[in-house]
Amino acid sequence: MHILVVTAVPAERDAVTAAAAGRPERIPVPGGFALHRTVRPESPEGPYALDALAAGVGPAAAAAGTATALTAAALSPATSYDLVVSAGIGGGFAPGAPVGSLVVAEEIAAADLGAETPDGFLPVTALGFGTDAHRPPEDLVAAVAAATGALPGTVLTGSTVTGSAARAKELLARHPRALAEAMEGFGVAEAAAAHGLPVLELRTISNPVGPRDRAAWRIGEALAALTAAFADLPRALSARSTP
Repeated sequence: MHILVVTAVPAERDAVTAAAAGRPERIPVPGGFALHRTVRPESPEGPYALDALAAGVGPAAAAAGTATALTAAALSPATSYDLVVSAGIGGGFAPGAPVGSLVVAEEIAAADLGAETPDGFLPVTALGFGTDAHRPPEDLVAAVAAATGALPGTVLTGSTVTGSAARAKELLARHPRALAEAMEGFGVAEAAAAHGLPVLELRTISNPVGPRDRAAWRIGEALAALTAAFADLPRALSARSTP
């Protein structure tokens, strides 16, 4: 099993690779990106390799970095991926996803891709273009939830982080199953879909969605929870592949 994990910033990438023993191997890829590779050749779950990439903040940077890594792999006979994962910390919608919890996306939805109209927001699909959501494989989501204790629900991707209770209420009205908000998942999912690969999104909750109160953020705790989630991920993937 070979996985590409895409984060926004190096701190998230390092939290992911900290789940494996040893120093990651740094592998340059075009565009100034670098993969941080960890390998578990003799893990109880079978051979397992993970490439972590800090692609930048926002859906455009995430899509560009993911597409670059996947294209480089497609052009290399020695590299191929089985799964793409968008991972990192994010905001949680209360009360469904409290600070410190882990969320796995049943749906990766673009929260602000569309048009504002006098009658409200129209998603891009209502305008007759593209897609506004990706759904990870149901059996994979179930396996991850069982192995890690993750809460399954919708993870929203936005180019602007929510900063008010009114905006949080509006998003929940349009996405009743939303548990988390971040800025990269949809971009990662678009690139994975273009390469015909399954996608997953994992978010550990560092703060509530709503008014921005930096004193209430628990970034260190969320990064530690991200490491714990990736320590459990091989077991989830093994359980999924077992009949």
